[in-house]
Amino acid sequence: MLLFMKGGDVVIIREEYLSKLKELKDKNIIKIVTGIRRCGKSTLLFQFKDWLIDQGITEYQIIFVNFEDLEYEDLTDYRKLYAYIKERLHKGVKTYVFLDEIQNVDEFPKVLDSLQLHSDVDLYVTGSNAYMLSSEIATVISGRYIQIEMLPLSFKEYYQAKLEYEKLEQKENRPSKTLIQYYNEYIVNSSFPYTLQLDSDLKNIHEYLSGIYNSVLLKDIVARLKISDVMRLESVVKYIFDNIGNLTSLSKIANTLTSMGRKTDAKTIEKYIRGLTDSLLVHEVSRYNIKGKEFLSTLSKYYVADLGLRQMILGNRNIDMGHILENVIYLELLRRKGNVYVGQFDKNEIDFVVINSNEIEYYQVALTVLDENTLKRELDAFKNIKDNYPKYLITLDDVMVNTDYDGIKVVNALEWLLEGKK
Repeated sequence: MLLFMKGGDVVIIREEYLSKLKELKDKNIIKIVTGIRRCGKSTLLFQFKDWLIDQGITEYQIIFVNFEDLEYEDLTDYRKLYAYIKERLHKGVKTYVFLDEIQNVDEFPKVLDSLQLHSDVDLYVTGSNAYMLSSEIATVISGRYIQIEMLPLSFKEYYQAKLEYEKLEQKENRPSKTLIQYYNEYIVNSSFPYTLQLDSDLKNIHEYLSGIYNSVLLKDIVARLKISDVMRLESVVKYIFDNIGNLTSLSKIANTLTSMGRKTDAKTIEKYIRGLTDSLLVHEVSRYNIKGKEFLSTLSKYYVADLGLRQMILGNRNIDMGHILENVIYLELLRRKGNVYVGQFDKNEIDFVVINSNEIEYYQVALTVLDENTLKRELDAFKNIKDNYPKYLITLDDVMVNTDYDGIKVVNALEWLLEGKK
C-alpha cells in the first residue's frame, strides 16, 4: 500500500526511509534525517510515530516538537528546549523524542549531546540544511549519530503513486499512459510529494514550488549567510539550473555574471554555491581521476534536487533532455549508492563513478545511442578502463535493452529507474 488517507489528504508512504527508522528503533544512536524542505521529512516522522503507537508505545512516551510551529517558538533557545524535554521524561520508561527542523535551534548539538546521555531516550531529528552536520557541529556528537539523506520522490515512487492516485480518483478508464509519458510528467511537474495532489495543474504546481523556492532562498541561504544582493544569488541559481551536467568552475560563473552586468568574484560565488548546496537545493559532484585514483579539486558538475523547480525557474528555454536524464540518473545513484563522482580517465570523461568500500561502478548516460557515431563515442569513454568493475550505458532507447558490448551493458533508463535499490 503506497498511499493512505489522513485528514482528507492522501499521504505517500516512503517505505524505504520508514524501514530504516524501524531498523534503528531503540538503537543508542541519534537518528538524523536531512533533506530539502518539503521532501517529506515531517511526514516520515509522523508515519513512524503512528507505527510506534501501533506497536504498543503510548502517547505519553512520545515528545514531538516541530520548530516551524509558532507554538514551540520559545524552545528555539537550547536551554529551554532541554528543560522542556527533561521534565517530560519518565524514569525507567523509554521516551521517543522527535525534533523536527532542528536547525532553527541555536546550539542544538548541546541538546542532542545531553539527551543522548539518557539511556531511556530514543532520539529522532530532522533538518533542511546540510550545514547542521558541518565539521564543527558533527564534532560535538561525533560517533553518536547516523544520517539518513532523504530526497524528493524517485521516478519509481512517482510512477507508483500516480497509478494509485488515478485509481483513487477513478481515472482508470482514461486512455492508459506509457512509461515515457509518466517520465515526461515527472521531469516537468515536480518530484515533491505534495505536487501529486495538484493533478498536473502546472499553474498550481508552480505556485507551490515558488513557496518552497522562496523559503529555501530566504530562510536557508540569505538569512544564514547574510546575503544582501538577493538578485545576484538568483542569477547564480539560474546559471546552475541552466548548466546542469556541465563541468564548471567558480571563476567561470563569476565571469559569466560579470559579463551580464552583475560584477562579482569567485570568492562570492563560492559563498553562494555553499549556500545552495547546504540548503540541498543543488548537489555538487566532484571529479575523480580513475587512473590516478585521486579526487580532483578543480571543476565540478551540479545537479538540482527537483527538476520541477528548474522548469519553474527557466521555463522551456534551453531544454537539454540529455542533461535532464543525467540529473535523474544522478539522483537515483545518490539514493541507491551514496558516493557518486564524475570520472576522469586521461582525456575521457565518465558521467558517474560510484565508489563504495566494496564496489566501483561506471555509468555513461545518453538520451539515445541509435546513431552509430553516438554509440561509439559513449562506448569509447570506457575503452581504456581495463578493470573488471561493472560498466553501464544508460539510455532512453528501448530497442537495445540488455545489449552487451565487451562487458559494457546498455540499459533502458526507465526500466533501470523502476528496478529499485540494487
